Amino acid sequence: MYHSVGLTPSRKTYGLSVTPQAFAEQMELLDAGGYTPLTTAQLAARWRNGGAMPRRPVLITFDDGYEGVHRHARPVLAKYGFATSLFVSTGWLRGAYEEGGALDTMLTWDQVRELAADGSEIGGHSHTHPQMDQLPDNELCFESLRCMEIITGELGTRPASFAYPYGYSSRRVRQAVREAGFTQSLAVGNALAERCQGPYALRRVTIQRSTGIEEFERLVEGRSIARIFARDRALTKGYAMVRRARAAGRKVSRTRV
Repeated sequence: MYHSVGLTPSRKTYGLSVTPQAFAEQMELLDAGGYTPLTTAQLAARWRNGGAMPRRPVLITFDDGYEGVHRHARPVLAKYGFATSLFVSTGWLRGAYEEGGALDTMLTWDQVRELAADGSEIGGHSHTHPQMDQLPDNELCFESLRCMEIITGELGTRPASFAYPYGYSSRRVRQAVREAGFTQSLAVGNALAERCQGPYALRRVTIQRSTGIEEFERLVEGRSIARIFARDRALTKGYAMVRRARAAGRKVSRTRV
């Protein structure tokens, strides 16, 4: 799971960004290691239909829709012919639907179309990038459907895949995404994706600015993931309890009103 690729990302995206040089080295490692990148839709289709998996399959995904994906990542991906999935927050992209709130320079719709023409799968990442598990039902429905509608209108095809902003989801969120028409979704979880996770809770591993090439190799090979992300998992588990309590409290308050 990537976010921004750039030399001088904004302060808000710095930790989750990678330099163009680091990204190029990581893609070179995947190519040399005989990995076969798939889109999220391709992976899900093979799991659903029982299709054969390629040797050493891997997903390369980008969240949010930062301009550096087009400027810096696109030439590297074209060099190796790698398939990717780009999940865009439609209200953050530059253009007619822009709502503000983006953390750095975002893609334009023309750039998104160019990435799609290259073979990148374009998926949804909500409209305004909220914490979806904290939204009331009407806003949750809007975030899912509006994202679906805009991507369909701009690209001429319905997006099949979705990625939860911040990785946050719940049964209610997953149901809303499914009802909006998305057929599979990605969380974070910092673990390898497995079929048993189900089509609406597939996990990913976060690649950060601090991820060195040796650590990257261990991550894609599935080695030491639990140790590398031990602190993150502990914090996530504790915060998940807080988030469930907040959501339950809001539900009770709305009921009383």
